[in-house]
Amino acid sequence: MKFSTRKDADVPAEHLFAVITDFPRMERMLMRRGVAVARIDPAQEPGHSMAWRIAFDWRAKRRELRLDVARFDRPEQVSIAGMSDPFEMMINMTIVALSRTRSRLIFETDLRPRNMKSRLLLQTARLGKAQLDRRFARRVGEFIDELLLAA
Repeated sequence: MKFSTRKDADVPAEHLFAVITDFPRMERMLMRRGVAVARIDPAQEPGHSMAWRIAFDWRAKRRELRLDVARFDRPEQVSIAGMSDPFEMMINMTIVALSRTRSRLIFETDLRPRNMKSRLLLQTARLGKAQLDRRFARRVGEFIDELLLAA
């Protein structure tokens, strides 16, 4: 199942790329929301070799996820591959410069089931895809706005 949204920002493309690749700030934001975040790579600079283990409670169950930076093309694109027991995901963030002071973030998430139970869950979710798309766009927009305000 694919989700996609666009977010325009009144900042240069390089600045927007720097904001979305400020992984230490994102880690702190997630920890404030109750998510356990652990880096599992030795890299200090943002790039291709970064990886995390993330754990959070959702619907009264502990969920664990591993995220790896799969592609890091400064200043245009970042791709993050994720894997959990029921799903595989790919997050693509692409920056497009609209002008010198304006840019657009194209945020795409592709979720794929790894077992029959998760396949049925996604099939059921497709029935409410329009509502899920609106909620996805709103949440991504709020997250990016929060990152831009903190920058």
